[in-house]
Parts: sequence; C-alpha cells; structure tokens
Amino acid sequence: MKFRSDPQRIRGAICPVVTPFAADLSVDVDALARLIEWQLDAGAHGISVLGSTGEPIVQTTEEKDRVLAAAASAVADRVPFLPGTGSPLLEETLHLTGVAADLGADAVLVVAPAYSRPTQQGIYEWYATIATAYPDLPIVLYNVPIRSGVDIAPATAGRLRRNFDNVVGIKETTRDFEHASLVLHECGTDFLAYCGIELLCYPMLAIGGAGHLSCVQNVAPGPCIRLYDAFAAGRHDEALELHYELVPLVEAAFIETNPGPVKWAMEELGILEHGLVRPPLVSPSEASRVRIRELLERAGVTPVAAAG
Repeated sequence: MKFRSDPQRIRGAICPVVTPFAADLSVDVDALARLIEWQLDAGAHGISVLGSTGEPIVQTTEEKDRVLAAAASAVADRVPFLPGTGSPLLEETLHLTGVAADLGADAVLVVAPAYSRPTQQGIYEWYATIATAYPDLPIVLYNVPIRSGVDIAPATAGRLRRNFDNVVGIKETTRDFEHASLVLHECGTDFLAYCGIELLCYPMLAIGGAGHLSCVQNVAPGPCIRLYDAFAAGRHDEALELHYELVPLVEAAFIETNPGPVKWAMEELGILEHGLVRPPLVSPSEASRVRIRELLERAGVTPVAAAG
C-alpha cells in the first residue's frame, strides 16, 4: 500500500499476470507467486492480476479472493500492486475492491460492467458507487469495449475525474487511439492513462501515458520493461526500435483469443508447468502452435532466455 498515497508513482510496464491453473483446472496460487517473482526479478514496474489476461470471468468469487491474497503477498509492497476488481455484478465488484483494499492494493483496476450495455449515465453511477464506497483507494477505470460491450466516453471519464478525487486514471484497451487523447484532454494530462493495446504502448507514452499493461510481458518481460525505461530516459529511438521488435510477439499472443496463446507459449518456454485455460476458451490449434513457435524464434525468445 506504500504507493496508494501517491498514485502518480504507479507507472511503467505493469504486468497483467495470467492466472495459472493446475492439471485439474484448479487455481494454482503457488505458481502465481512464482510468476510474480519472475516478473519482479526481470524488473517489472508493477503487478496486476484478474484483468482480462487473468480470466476473472471464469473464476468464482472465492477463487478471486485467493488470487488477490496470493498476489498481494508475493508483491509485498516492492512495486505498485494494481489488481482488477471489476465484475458484471456490482456487489461482487464492491466485495473484491474491499478485499484488495484490505490487502494493501495501491489502486484497483475496475472494468466497465460487461454484457448489460449501460448508458453513459449508468456507467457514471456504477463508478460513482465504487468511488464513494472506497474514497481513500485510487480507482483506475478500465475501458475495454471489445469485451465489455460498452465504451467509457471521454466526457464520462472527465465527469468522474472532476467529481471524485480517487478516480485517478484509465486503462485504454481500444484501437481507437483518438479516444485516449480525448480522455486526457477531458481529465488533464496528469490523469494516469495506461495502454492495454500492445502496439499502442509506445504511442501512448508519446501523448503523455503513464505506462502499459501488456499480456506479452508474461512471455517476454524484458522488451516490455525496456521500452518504458528507454522512453522515460529520453532514449526515444531505442524505445521505437523495441516497439517494432515486439510485433512478432504481439501476433503470437493474439493469434487466437487471449490468453490462450500466451499461456500455451509460457508452457512451451518452461515458464508455466500447465498453460491451460478454462472453458469456453481452449488452447491454440496445432496450426497456431506452429506459428507461435516461429514467431517466438523470430523474436529471439527461447526457453533458456525465458527461464533466465
């Protein structure tokens, strides 16, 4: 919780860690702790769990409570901890947000409610309820219309920012890159804008973004971390080069629905014992596996390099 009082410090390459499952598809919190330690050893600037890459929609509330507790313990205040606590159900969102707060989360990432397709007023009231319930906890809006079915309008983000001091940022997972600029125009350039689209991470930094949550970091933490470090140090040519080096890894990660390809690649590389996803997702097809191997090789990601 040491970053909670100054959310401006929550910046950089924040890894949205996958949720490992054992062979019987139970949640493997021991493997989760090892993944987090591996990311921290690699220099990750922050840790997130239970975002889209963490498959929260197929976990029970009790399982998510366990994931939050295991992750908070593994992070141990060494870097900012930004867990996802959003759910299509308001009561569960409030519960998970409270659990995260009690565990010392520095901020929470709250996805727009999926499936219901609320109006902008409905979205505003949803976040207003959460922000009011936890006034001392920084709230990061999570805009991912491809999954939630709704788009948090820049005007709605601005209204929330103006009315609630603890609404401090947004994760933008939309290819409408103009949207991020409009949000920062509405909310102020000190609003923490994080990128959730891998090939927009560099451009987001260029317009004043605070960092990125890239599923690719689960497989190759180095380039994701170095991209942010290089940009922050003013080495923009190096950051741009890393941006393009990530292209094959992005293709591999999204050859089928995330996180299936990433988890399979993690098993292939020896990062995970089991790269399983829960239904309705499935592991990549054989054709996709062949292509993923080719792309990992092109990017220079090998089992030895990954383990090291």
